[in-house]
Amino acid sequence: MTLGGSSKTRKDDPQYSARLNFLYKLPILAVVCLAFIWSLIFAWMGTWPLALGQFFLALVCLYGWRLADRGHLSPALLMSQAVFFIMLVVLCLVYDVPSAEVPRVSHIFLLGVALVGYINYKRQRSRLQLAMIATSLATFVVFSSSAHALPFAEPIPDSIRVYGAWINSMIATGILATGTYVFQAEVRRDDQVVRDLEAALWSGDLRLYFQPQVSIDGTIIGAEALLRWQHAERGLVPPNEFIPIAEHAGLMRKIGYWVLQQACRTLADWQRHPETAELTLSVNVSASQFLEDEFEQSVLNLVSTFDIDATKLKIELTESVMVANTEQVVAKMHVLRAAGIGMALDDFGTGYSSLGYLRRLPLTQLKIDRSFVQDVTEGERNAALVRSIIQIGRDLDLTVLAEGVETREQLQWLDDGGCDEYQGYLFGKPMPIEGFEAALSEQVRQAAG
Repeated sequence: MTLGGSSKTRKDDPQYSARLNFLYKLPILAVVCLAFIWSLIFAWMGTWPLALGQFFLALVCLYGWRLADRGHLSPALLMSQAVFFIMLVVLCLVYDVPSAEVPRVSHIFLLGVALVGYINYKRQRSRLQLAMIATSLATFVVFSSSAHALPFAEPIPDSIRVYGAWINSMIATGILATGTYVFQAEVRRDDQVVRDLEAALWSGDLRLYFQPQVSIDGTIIGAEALLRWQHAERGLVPPNEFIPIAEHAGLMRKIGYWVLQQACRTLADWQRHPETAELTLSVNVSASQFLEDEFEQSVLNLVSTFDIDATKLKIELTESVMVANTEQVVAKMHVLRAAGIGMALDDFGTGYSSLGYLRRLPLTQLKIDRSFVQDVTEGERNAALVRSIIQIGRDLDLTVLAEGVETREQLQWLDDGGCDEYQGYLFGKPMPIEGFEAALSEQVRQAAG
């Protein structure tokens, strides 16, 4: 869960804009149509391997389109690139062999594969994607510079290839032009978001929303602070639209510090009122922010500046923080725990899960990820997994909090299983401070009545 997360929704590819979906889905439909046409032509010619290959390509493209339509754009892009690359190499080496009259043109699509891959890499960096880009470009250079073909090649007749050269060149040029436009638009969009975010830090457009954390009887015992952005023109901007951009732009240090500062200010205000004095407040901290030099000292300075009870502040970390430098992480956590600040492991079970490192961490709480909670009443395997997480928390003397609780059935199961605290839409959505305090006042009124 990021600074802007919630226990309700989480998209698989939040960093992809509508433009990137357009860049993928529109050309992929064009390729589907073209592949079906060529499949019919090759079948009519009796070239069945090519006909079946084009038909398979069309099916893969349709599957990729369906993945993208469901929000899984990153795997759709990687799958499509791999299939396109293999089929283009086979096509160039076996069928699209250049002659004196007609050049080889199929390899031009490799530039489109590389361009789409680069856009995907800018959004979600991975070595696999980088390797695909480099391989596509290198292969394009080889095919552009030579007439190399396999000894058993069966070139398509020039009478057919001459039309294919024109059609494929126009389509490849269209894909490159569309990709270039979308990439430029994405860069402009990101630059504008970065400028707006920097301005929002000073204008007060960033807000903290609060999602209640409750005990089994529904009593509010604390909250998780979640970041929201109230844009002057766009309204409430979802966090999955600006958090990844802020991370890439290096703004998370400033934004993360602002969140901690506002959280401490809120705790200071709560401590002045008896009905809120015992509430805890959880703040999610990214791995990059936590690993910064003097991070722990900056937190301690905020605790001192606002004169708050450190035991009411809770820092939430995800398992990914352990991948970088375990010794450094443990040392920082010990400094914060020595001051009384709580330490929670968020989204437990979804990342770098290891009991070996878990027992070394000075944690106070485990948070069961909502993906496990959602299915806890649907199958024994899911239930067994959640029971194991709860038991781990008990064995380590940690409080166990379940995220994403949405039904009474889930709540009852978790209570029977020994869970301690709960968070989710069953108890309240993330809300502005006014709404959270109003809900708390209503709880106090009902208890008094």
